[in-house]
Amino acid sequence: MSSSPSNPTTVINGHSIIQQKLLNLGHLPPLYVLPLHMDMEELHELEDKLLAANAPMTYDVTEAQLFIGKVTQKRRAVLELRGKGVVAEESTDSTLLFDVVKVHAVSSHAEPASKKRRFGQISASAKKVTSTEDGSETQSDNDNAQSRKRKRGSSPAEKSDVVVEQTPIVVDPATVQVVKLSWLLDSFAAGEILSLKDYIVYAGRRTTGHQTTPTSFPRPTVPASKSQESLTTKPIMPSTITTADAILSRARADAGITSTSTSNTSFLHHTQPSLHPRPRLLHETTSEHDLGHSSDLPTPPSWVLRHSTYSCERSTPLLTPNDAFITQLLKIRLARTLTLDEIGVRAYSTAIASLQAYPYTLSDQREILRLPGCDNKIASLWVEWKNRGEGAIQAVLDIESDEQLTVLRLFWEIWGVGAHTARDFYNRGWRDLDDIVEFGWNELSRVQQIGVKYYDEFLQKIPRTEVEFIGRKVHEHAQRVRSPDGVRTCIVGGYRRGKKESGDVDVIVSHMTEEATVDLVTDIVKSLFDEGWITHELTTSLANSRRSQATTPFKADGSGGGHGFDTLDKSLVVWQDPNYANNNLNSKNKNPNIHRRVDIIIAPWSKIGCAVMGWTAATTFERDLRRYAKRFKGWKFDSSGVRDRKTGEDVDLEGVGGRCTSVEEAERKVFEGFGLVYREPWDRCAG
Repeated sequence: MSSSPSNPTTVINGHSIIQQKLLNLGHLPPLYVLPLHMDMEELHELEDKLLAANAPMTYDVTEAQLFIGKVTQKRRAVLELRGKGVVAEESTDSTLLFDVVKVHAVSSHAEPASKKRRFGQISASAKKVTSTEDGSETQSDNDNAQSRKRKRGSSPAEKSDVVVEQTPIVVDPATVQVVKLSWLLDSFAAGEILSLKDYIVYAGRRTTGHQTTPTSFPRPTVPASKSQESLTTKPIMPSTITTADAILSRARADAGITSTSTSNTSFLHHTQPSLHPRPRLLHETTSEHDLGHSSDLPTPPSWVLRHSTYSCERSTPLLTPNDAFITQLLKIRLARTLTLDEIGVRAYSTAIASLQAYPYTLSDQREILRLPGCDNKIASLWVEWKNRGEGAIQAVLDIESDEQLTVLRLFWEIWGVGAHTARDFYNRGWRDLDDIVEFGWNELSRVQQIGVKYYDEFLQKIPRTEVEFIGRKVHEHAQRVRSPDGVRTCIVGGYRRGKKESGDVDVIVSHMTEEATVDLVTDIVKSLFDEGWITHELTTSLANSRRSQATTPFKADGSGGGHGFDTLDKSLVVWQDPNYANNNLNSKNKNPNIHRRVDIIIAPWSKIGCAVMGWTAATTFERDLRRYAKRFKGWKFDSSGVRDRKTGEDVDLEGVGGRCTSVEEAERKVFEGFGLVYREPWDRCAG
């Protein structure tokens, strides 16, 4: 079947779909995506489509009623629910089951039945959805009066309004249903919302009882030399409570009634203790939004009006007016990272990026609710933070006092150890670095052993002056091993974004003669090692040289290439200044200078713009660059270059008009090729 402008083709999780009509899922109950058998890119695609269709997505399983995922068997569905902390009993009572209803789009010029709600407050009875030229939908500006049409290959432009009349599905709060992902795919393919009847895998009702959540860990095996008392742990999350219990608890808190419950609070699903009344969100009337925003709030930036969810489309400075509150959210996000909650990490990252880009000091929770990626949960946390005199919110206090999280963070901060490995260390019964050395040293990789050995030194930040000194030394040795006139270096990462201190040093080296960069990293590292600047060469990759410096290949099945770290030649090394007092060949004095982490990255000159662009910005900005390239250009972008996803051919953005003579000029060409406004490095701090 061929696509046409009236029947555009979209892709979700690798499935090509002919979208017949514009779908609106805004009337569904709270929806949660089960990440089973999905990688991060698939989840991004699916969530983008759901958001574009106004689906009421939630990242909180306690409020979700409709679960969608790659689940086809009832037993698997039950395990997935239990793994998320949802305790339910299967029910065949038809009165508990709910089904979707079809919704029909009507012209925005038709007279509405009642006054329309506008920007800043999402209507439960009428929402707007918009369509792109390539068939993909994009979320509207929270019912803003003017939506904008997105054109392929450019930033979102003006869109035409479509108003959808819809009736929310009213469901017993205790009801949960697990539905096959194919229901959503088939609905898009059919151009209409299909009945859930043939797609339901499991239906049940939440029950009371204690359930271990996925962020609680099994009791570890305790080494024989450790006392049981020293390894006493507490669960990270409390038992799941029923929806009815939650409603009663909230009612008591709002009424100022002291709760008699002795259950612990959770940093992931936080309930305020009686000493700190639950923060209340203000009620609004639709008249407050008649002009697109409330008159007592600052005029929202253009990216808010466009409801742009891509941080690469806006400036995000290093320091923001709301850094104190953002710091609280960063601590919650770290807890999500340590407990392997990837969906939660992405949700908080998106919200944090919006708050970082917001140019005004927050004064009202309505400002938060209108920001892309921010919801009632973020607004509630801000209200609590303000009510506490801008002090630590309870969720953060719970995190900081949690013994398990403290140990997990200790392990996670070892160079070469990620969240999964940190959890594995914890499950083995290890509680500190001494445990790792005593019970698992021989099982560590060489990188991890070095990370343990220099743990305290690697945690010490590197001042800008020292970063610059290291960058100059790398440049000097690159000139020693190649013709000096053509060598170009650029310090990237946090230093280029303007940070006063860095965790490590990232230096990109290139040469204006293309073939000169083949195996260049090997020669630089050897030269530095011979002179004593490098004490350990941990990991060296020559992937780009082995590809003859071509852009990372793209395969439609997802098996080819990757993005970011493994696409360019690079070497991760331990750096130490060899110059110190009484240093001579016969001296037995130990070098007192601190050890530093340094990454030396090599980029061919034809791709230098992509390289510095891919290594400069903070994490969320870089993530959104890749998402933007895929959605609006049909490209695969990483630090080695750009490829067309359809043809697999290289897209040479930096060769347009001839090769550049500077790193900055090459990077500007990449921005221009993307159709994006150039952002200075210090305006790419969305992390």
